[in-house]
Amino acid sequence: MANIKSAKKRIRQTISRTKINIARKSRIKTFLRLTEIQISSGNHQGAMDSLKNTQKEIMVGVSKGVWRKKTASRKISRLNTRIKFLSKG
Repeated sequence: MANIKSAKKRIRQTISRTKINIARKSRIKTFLRLTEIQISSGNHQGAMDSLKNTQKEIMVGVSKGVWRKKTASRKISRLNTRIKFLSKG
């Protein structure tokens, strides 16, 4: 356990930031899940709308440092590809 005042403060800050980051990750996962549901139901327009919201949420996570930029790009690209095949099939 830390004895120095600044170290104790850093511990408090780390705990609070961890809670915020967990909430952000959970929110991103929720949006991804909603998009997956739209894709699996075959609803092209609903999937496009859901992807738009999911993309925004993912990029917020990137700007806050919860996800890496390339990870976010890969997820968005794969979702977009799957939605594109909905319109063809």
